[in-house]
Amino acid sequence: MKSLEIFAGGGGLALGVTAAGFVHTGLVEWDADSAKTLYHNYKRFGFTGEQEWIFNDDIHNVSFSGYEGKIDLLSGGPPCQPFSIGGKHRAYNDKRDLFSEAARALAEIRPKAFVFENVRGLLRKSFSKYFGYIILQLNYPEISREENETWLGHLARLEKYHTGASEKGLSYHVVFRLVNAADYGIPQKRERVFIIGFRSDINGNWSFPAATHSEEALNYTKSITKEYWDKHSVKCAGNSRPVNVSLFDTPEKKPWVTVRDAIGDLPDPAKTNDYYNHKFQGGAKSYPGHTGSIMDEPAKTIKAGAHGVPGGENMIVLDNGMLRYLTVREAARIQTFPDDYFFPCSWTESMRQIGNAVPVKLGALVADSVKKTLGSLRRKK
Repeated sequence: MKSLEIFAGGGGLALGVTAAGFVHTGLVEWDADSAKTLYHNYKRFGFTGEQEWIFNDDIHNVSFSGYEGKIDLLSGGPPCQPFSIGGKHRAYNDKRDLFSEAARALAEIRPKAFVFENVRGLLRKSFSKYFGYIILQLNYPEISREENETWLGHLARLEKYHTGASEKGLSYHVVFRLVNAADYGIPQKRERVFIIGFRSDINGNWSFPAATHSEEALNYTKSITKEYWDKHSVKCAGNSRPVNVSLFDTPEKKPWVTVRDAIGDLPDPAKTNDYYNHKFQGGAKSYPGHTGSIMDEPAKTIKAGAHGVPGGENMIVLDNGMLRYLTVREAARIQTFPDDYFFPCSWTESMRQIGNAVPVKLGALVADSVKKTLGSLRRKK
């Protein structure tokens, strides 16, 4: 099955889609540094050096009409800064809100399904009407916004079309889900919104994959069986939060994956090593509201940050109580990038790309569930 990725960023979701078995026909990304990272890792996406596969351009300038009927899955992460908790919350007044371009791509390509990801701030109460507008655009991507039409005017037109007696043309059945990446085995407490749609002529019968991991299961392995500490050959950490766990409540799910699980085998970054992007970055400091992730829980959400990173999400607290920045490789591991995925840019720029990315394994899980649904339809036919 073939896929196309828009707003590809540093490649997290695109890697996940590749891992799920889709064959990319191209990646669209306007940011030059992110495109540089994609170019450096072209083999990971199944491309050859001779292929013209990345479109490093403003999406407004990209025509998708040549892909009509040729793409099974359209994926991507429309820029999230307009809705980010850490951003300026401009939403529809922010030029980086490009959901309308995502809808245009749907209208021109007409893929069988799509997977889009965004920040949890998209579901903020103050944005509820606008989020409804986004969903209606994705429901009916051919009902595009007219020149000089306000978004409220467009919303009213979409609502009338949605409630009309006879709907014609291209449409999608759309669902969304707020998920915590930690509940799917990602070593990070990262809440994100996934928006998934199937073309209305396809009986997808799909639902979001069930969570596989839990905090309760992690606490059970710490407090009851002690196997977590035995696995890492460390004593119970002093900065581990006290929890109430019953001896008789054996968890059905797997334990949350912790920072130690993810990066514990990496060497000291201050020493010479053979890992890509694993170099010590100095200057980490702790102050109120700016503390790092502890080793024995999933990390705080890795963030990009418009002016540096708030909250210390890119720092860790070591066993000796010292604080230091994550290396690019450590942050990439927390986002489940493979170790041979190289970030050719500066620490700051690389961390921005990683912070904006979809965790690779979570993207693969969602894409795989969509692929299996589309595959089952083919078998039925």
